[in-house]
Amino acid sequence: IVFYFTSSSVNLSTYTIYMGKDKYENENLIEYSWPEDIWFHVDKLSSAYVYLRLHKGKKIQDIPKVVPMDCANLVRANSIQGCKMNNVNVVYMLWSNLKKTADTDVGKIGFHRQKDVKIVTVEKKVNVILSRLEKTKLERFPDLAAEKEGRDHKERNEKKKKDMSSNKDGNDSDEFM
Repeated sequence: IVFYFTSSSVNLSTYTIYMGKDKYENENLIEYSWPEDIWFHVDKLSSAYVYLRLHKGKKIQDIPKVVPMDCANLVRANSIQGCKMNNVNVVYMLWSNLKKTADTDVGKIGFHRQKDVKIVTVEKKVNVILSRLEKTKLERFPDLAAEKEGRDHKERNEKKKKDMSSNKDGNDSDEFM
């Protein structure tokens, strides 16, 4: 089961947030996440893995501040220890910075570059945020592998079209003068 939520920013952009039901589902989410996904987790405590899917072409710094706070509150609320604490640090980064090796235990993760890890502090439970997100919650049983392959296939086709159009514009490297 994957839980999906929708976060909306002041400029009315909507963002998809998703979270696995347990550590085994989290393993699938790690394996089949997209390069534009941002991963959230309570720092140094057990918690859910929450992902934010960026819009195509957007960067982590383009996200309105309310959206990472929504994700951080969701992570904190889904941490057995963190939900009982104040001033909980939540780490987040692009999915590509996650480091998972074959010998890493289920539910454990490392990072490639510590400098790419961002931190946001959730001071206390914010019921308004959690209630708003809960109203958008959907449970699905997605085929994560098929979704990722579909995304990758579409991206390969777009790249191929772009390459073909640049060759038609006279940029063909096989042309002789």
